[in-house]
Amino acid sequence: MKHCLSVLLLVTVLASSLAGQQPAVPPPPVPQVTPQKPGGDDVVKITTNLVQVDAVVFDKNGKPVTDLNADEVQVFEDGKPQKVTHFVYNMSGGEPSNLSVNPTVPAKPNEVAPPVVVETPKPGNVHRTIAIVVDDLGLSFESVSILRRALKKFVDEQIQPGDLVAIIRTAGGAGVMQQFTSDKRLLHAAIERVKYNLMGRADVSAFSAVRPPDLKIPDEVAAKNQTAENFREEIFSVGTLGTLRYVVSGLREMPGRKSVLLFSDGLKIFNPGDPNSTNRVQTALESLTDFANRASVVIYTMDVRGLPPLGLQAQDNVQMSLPVGRFPGLAGPTGVARSPREVDQLMTIRRNSFYESQNGLNFLAQQTGGLAIRNTNNLSGGIQRVLEDQRGYYLIGYRPEESTFDEKSGRRKFHHLELKVTRPGKYDVRMRNGFFGISDEESRPAKTAAQRLLNAVSSPFGSNDVHLQLTSLFANDAANGSFMRSFLHIDVRDLSFKDGPNGTHECVFDVLAMTFGDNGVPVDYTGQTYTLELPDADYQRAMQQGLIYNITVPVKKHGAYQFRMALRDTTTDRIGSVNQFIEVPDLGSKRLALSGVVLSGKSIAAGGANSNSPTPADPEASPAVRHLRQMMRLEYGLLVYNAGLDKATGKPQLTTQIRLFRDGKQVFTGSELPFDPTGQADLGRLVVGGALDLGTDLAPGEYILQVIVSDMLADKKYRVATQWMDFEIK
Repeated sequence: MKHCLSVLLLVTVLASSLAGQQPAVPPPPVPQVTPQKPGGDDVVKITTNLVQVDAVVFDKNGKPVTDLNADEVQVFEDGKPQKVTHFVYNMSGGEPSNLSVNPTVPAKPNEVAPPVVVETPKPGNVHRTIAIVVDDLGLSFESVSILRRALKKFVDEQIQPGDLVAIIRTAGGAGVMQQFTSDKRLLHAAIERVKYNLMGRADVSAFSAVRPPDLKIPDEVAAKNQTAENFREEIFSVGTLGTLRYVVSGLREMPGRKSVLLFSDGLKIFNPGDPNSTNRVQTALESLTDFANRASVVIYTMDVRGLPPLGLQAQDNVQMSLPVGRFPGLAGPTGVARSPREVDQLMTIRRNSFYESQNGLNFLAQQTGGLAIRNTNNLSGGIQRVLEDQRGYYLIGYRPEESTFDEKSGRRKFHHLELKVTRPGKYDVRMRNGFFGISDEESRPAKTAAQRLLNAVSSPFGSNDVHLQLTSLFANDAANGSFMRSFLHIDVRDLSFKDGPNGTHECVFDVLAMTFGDNGVPVDYTGQTYTLELPDADYQRAMQQGLIYNITVPVKKHGAYQFRMALRDTTTDRIGSVNQFIEVPDLGSKRLALSGVVLSGKSIAAGGANSNSPTPADPEASPAVRHLRQMMRLEYGLLVYNAGLDKATGKPQLTTQIRLFRDGKQVFTGSELPFDPTGQADLGRLVVGGALDLGTDLAPGEYILQVIVSDMLADKKYRVATQWMDFEIK
């Protein structure tokens, strides 16, 4: 292989369209559209012919029991035994979760770690689907700090291939489906958003400190203030449950058995002195558990407070504020300590409040077949316990009686379920506690074409009924600022054409493009229905080369983004969808930053690898497709921002290097070369490019080209920036 530097026409590619290379779809305007069932069987099924639920069984030592037979279990509905008609054990997990699964070669000192790029698993290959719900409406400042460390460890060490994970905040609210990913960069960006919520129901520490009472406030006013505080806490609790229901709603559209792991400082079901509070919170809890059961979602809860001290703490002030002159005949100091009995009563209130706040978390887990992790300071160990619990489960089905779905009364009864193991021994059985007598068909309304298209663009899974390939690149120019330029390659053979007048060929399809922030909230969207009419020559070429759809999205803020596109053939209702992660650097920080990498290939003429006369461009090897072959010349380019300038010469001092990876393993390392700025028109946006001749020693497969740029004039901490682009050798 040969590595050489050359300046590419990068600015042209980033700042203008590729319309001259292939037939392009005209630029679009705007709709709005909410998730599609990606495939796979439901775990929980509630129909008039089959009730199927999941369960896990553990022996007395806490080990999963995986070899039960149908005649060794009994299922009861409302206390009545049911005949088991379906019984199978399903393995859903991979390797034990305490293994660190990171295929990347560790970086040597002073090296930039290569990118860890994990392809989103197909619906049939998903081992675990986990929604991490951070209850920042109910987390103290202390708990947030502890939780962030545990989540980073989880993402770095415990996520495995085949896992789909989302990190969602209860105060964030929107965008569930589009947050599920296997990309650790996006998950780390979500963790950075986990912060203490000053407006939430939790204090700075796990418990509100004891403070001297204000004797200037009459007792009836203090009682009203306490009632208002209780109501405020209750509203935030109901808000947390509402977010959980929203998450479960998104999970319902995904295949297999799903889990929600709720991190919180507690969730109170009862508020002493307010019976209406019990109805409000408990009603929300019961509704959520039925909805979760029907969506095949197991809810795990974790009390982030761990093992807190329930006695007196440093921040407690047990003085009674008694100003001199407030009470006739009282003399002495302005503050008097509470009696031991009064202090003990305060600590009893604290302990009762702590245990009551755990009841809601326990209830959620128990009713959906999950675990309540509490009274432990090892959050990472608690997460690992949950992951181990997800490794397998029984699917158990029976044929319900007609009375289960009685519509005559107008009321749908809640039916309680119970599973007993008849094999000798002591077993711990966890399963869903029951369901309302409403069939799945009644509870799922039909979706319109617009909803199916939005479902496809929101789903973490790409839909391949229409084959698409997406390339999204960040760039910045003086005229337009920062933007994302995206190229969507469409395999026209998957679209349905009809013959038009004068030998033309006509096709109608919908396109929806949406940009999401790292919290799953849409920041931009555009869509339109297109009628494509191609003359026969263009049609034949499109059938061979496909079409490229170009779109540019302005970016106002730096951060992590997801760009998603979906296309629907209006005649056949076939849908294709793709998505890509894009990180937009903070150019205002004046630190070294890079644009996206434009990568393409050209066939080398018969003169051999040293020939400088490439043959005409191959559409398959264009920047939008990047399907290269052995003995091709790979060309790449990008823009460098904020490079330092030497005070004496006014020129930058950069070096560049490339590396090639396959399956996380480094297969080629180029020399570190000095960058020549001669001829550069804009020193704030330097064009860097190069070429690499692909030899026969590179086997067919998927590769990553990493470009490393070092600024010798920058602070050592911010001296290096890296970017990458994937491609395939056919």
